[in-house]
Parts: sequence; structure tokens; C-alpha cells
Amino acid sequence: MYKVLLVDDERIILDGISQMVDWPAVQTELYGTAQNGLQAYEKIVENTPDIVVSDIRMPGLDGLELVAKTHASHPHVKFVLLSGFGEFEYANRAMQYGVKHYLLKPTDESKITDALKELTEELEQKQRIDSFVRDMKQRFERVVPHVKEQILKEFVTNKTYGQRDLEEYRTLLQYDLDQPVRLLLCHLEGKTDYEHQFAVKNIAEDLLHTTLLSTTIGDQVLLLISHTEFPDLELLQSRVQEIRRTFSLYYKMDVTIAISDPEPIIRARQLYRETLQCLNYRFYLDESGIITRKDTFVPEGSSNEFTFDEERLAMPVRSGHREESRLALAEFINGLKKAQLSIDMTKSYAIQQYAALIRIADPDRMKDAYTKIPEIAEMNTLQSIHTFLEEAVKEITERNYERNSIKYNAIIRKVIEIIDEQLGNSELSLNLVAHEMLYMNADYLGKLFKKETGEKFSNYVMRVRIQRASKLMAADPDTKIFEMAEMFGFGDNPQYFSQVFKKQMGCTPSEYIRKTTAF
Repeated sequence: MYKVLLVDDERIILDGISQMVDWPAVQTELYGTAQNGLQAYEKIVENTPDIVVSDIRMPGLDGLELVAKTHASHPHVKFVLLSGFGEFEYANRAMQYGVKHYLLKPTDESKITDALKELTEELEQKQRIDSFVRDMKQRFERVVPHVKEQILKEFVTNKTYGQRDLEEYRTLLQYDLDQPVRLLLCHLEGKTDYEHQFAVKNIAEDLLHTTLLSTTIGDQVLLLISHTEFPDLELLQSRVQEIRRTFSLYYKMDVTIAISDPEPIIRARQLYRETLQCLNYRFYLDESGIITRKDTFVPEGSSNEFTFDEERLAMPVRSGHREESRLALAEFINGLKKAQLSIDMTKSYAIQQYAALIRIADPDRMKDAYTKIPEIAEMNTLQSIHTFLEEAVKEITERNYERNSIKYNAIIRKVIEIIDEQLGNSELSLNLVAHEMLYMNADYLGKLFKKETGEKFSNYVMRVRIQRASKLMAADPDTKIFEMAEMFGFGDNPQYFSQVFKKQMGCTPSEYIRKTTAF
């Protein structure tokens, strides 16, 4: 029912129209009357009607002035004007404010009823239109996030936009397209589904607070954030790390997140390619982390060449030397990381090295070990390959160590005893031990020593000397370098001792002492 306010300065007319019109028949109710324009406007403000039926000629504020004032404050209110004068001037002024119904007095019930009926139909039509528009707006608001997702997806893939398109998107996104943004590309490690992508996207939006756009592309989640909100990369990385921890807490899965450099949003396609390249590099980083373009920087002068020598690792594993095996494996992995070959080529070298280790293992374990080779091909990071090879190296080295500790024949055990006794003798050599102590052929003894220990005699002596020297440094940092040179068979040549020490330990004796005393 639409509310009607009846206004006329003559009480008899007010009462007559009030009684004469069948208000419910035209979906209306007479909720009030007023005897002048001022009183009518107060009621309009207090309880706004849908329709006002008003006389024109009234004291204080006439009908036309009431229409003008109401139109300014309540433009949706409809008017039916009554007048005893048929001058065109009144009708013309009334039409300026949208008044369509101008009735001459005296009027009758049917004319007023027809006018009200037209107005109620007009109001109903407007309600239907308003309802339809509201519904469209609500639907559009629900669709907008998906539209924005599609826009972002198209921006970073293969669609080209003209200036007019960009201006439209500037309005839709409500963001200056020249302002810098960053892209975050999230890659979930392992088997995932849409729920996991949805979770990462929502966790990121909650923790970042400033996500402008987000979408999914394939099995990855892409987020676009304002650079002005996170100008400090370290702060952004800290927040991204929180995203990873939160997702891992709930889903027990890791996610790698690549962060682009800041650029205007119109360069989103280039930023997307940048983050994809970063994710490709994750193979050479720790499994599941944060990657920026800085992390993928290759130092000038570095080479992608890789020299593969399977015996460099196989030899200490075969001889049961634990520390040497660990160092050789680390050298192999670091060489692959530095070379940054194609992922397939890197996996190929890892498989070759694993095959070489398998050949050293017990025959009864070889078959089972060979079945694990396909696992290497499926691994997503060099770190996981390192862990896989490390377990194999430890197992085989330990078994060979136990076996070799028993297998060493009496001659080699005697040679090792002599080395321990003569470690400080600068003249200690294979010829000295063979000819003057064991009375054997030096060439035969050398081959036997390498066969049993996996090392050349000279290499073994140098390794033991440096190991003993490093232990002494840790125990007594005040020992002079020239004293250690004399003590461990380098005579009066501390420079040569320092060179050999640095080659085997990766730092000079002085640097090693500082490191040990720092802890």
C-alpha cells in the first residue's frame, strides 16, 4: 500500500476527498492531511509519503512552492495537483518538477482515482526496475572478483590491451596502473587440488591485507600486491614466510613462493615470466622457500660446465672414509648447483653417480637399490636429490668401513702404524717405508695401499697430518703455525703447511683458529 498525503486549505474539500476516494482500491492509504504547504512539508520530512495530492492556491507555501521544495529534498515523491484555475502557466511550472497529473477543480472521484492508479503503476514499475537493478548490482558484485581474476590471468598470459581497455580496467580495479606492484607466484609442492589453491589464496589475502588481485593459473596461485604497502623486501619476505608456515600448519604441505621485482601493473606479463623463471630455479634452492630474482643471479665469470668424475665420490665410499665421502658428495652437489645445467641433465648426473654407488654396495642389495633410480627422476629439487644420495653414501660407506677395518691385511696395518709414528718426519715417503722399513717394492706397496684404503699413500699422509693439525688448533689455539709445521712433517716450511691446509680445509690456519675460538 502506497502512502498518500492530502493537502488543501479548505477543510470541506479535505474531508470530501478523504471520504470520496476508495483508497485501498488503488493500493493506497491516506495516512495524513495538511491545510497549508508549510504543514505539509513538515509531514513530508517527518514521515515521507509516496504520493501527495495538493491544492495549488494555499497561504504560506503554495502547491507549486511545495512541489519545488519537496523535489529538492525528496525527489522520489509523486504529486497530483488540484486547482480551480486552468492557466497553462501553472501546469508548465509543475511539469518542470516531473508532475504529470494536474486536475481542475471541481474534480470527481474517478479523475483522482485514475491519477492515483497511474501513479501507483508507475511506482510499481519503478520498484520492479529498482529491484532488478539491485539484483544486477548484487550479481555483478559477486561476479567482480571472478572478473578481476580473469583480467589478471589475461594480463599475465597472452592478451594484448589497448589504451582504452587499460582505462576501463583502471576504473574497474580502482588502482593507478602506473603505480608499482609485485607479483607473488605460489607453487604447492606435491599432489594438490583446488582446495589447497583456495586455502593459499585466502591465507595470503588475510595476512597481506593489500592484495589487489589474485587468481589461479594451472596448479599455481598468483597474487598481485601494492609495492607501496611493502616497499621493504625483507618485511614482505617475512610476511610471505608467515603464509608458508600457516599453510603448512593446516595442510602439512610446503609451498614455494616467487616474488617479482616492483613494476607498473601494465608490465604484469613480464613480471609473471620473471616469477616463473624464479620457480624454475627452485630446483637448485632449498626445497620450498622464497625466491626473488636476486636469488637466481649467476655471478659474472661463472660457467655452466660440469666435470663429472664418479670415482671422486666412489673411492672414499669404497674405502669406508666417512668424512671424505661426505665432502666428496658435497663437492658433487655444489658443482651441479654452480653449473645450473638443465634439470634433466642434472638428474642424469645424479642417476649416474647413484649407479656408481650401487656397484659398490653388497650384491644382495643391488637389485633393491636399482628400483629406486626412478625416484631421482621424480624429485623436484637438488636438495631432495642430495638427501637421497646422502643416505645411500652413509649406508654404503658405513658398511665398507666395518668391512675394511677387518679386511686390511697385516702389511697395510703396519704401514698405517708407521705413518702414525713418523707423522712428524719431513722425510716420510712411500720409498722410505717400503725400502728402509718393510724391505718391499715401493710400486707394489703403493698399489696395495691404494687398493686397501682407496687413497694414494701421499694423499693419506697429507690428510692425516692436516686432520691432526686441525685438532691441535682446536685444542690449543696458541700453538704457533711454524711449530705445527715442524710437528707434522713440514719441516721449516710453514708457508707450504699453510698452502696444504687451505687446500684441504678451505681456509688458512689463522682463519681456522679464529673460527674455532669464535665458538
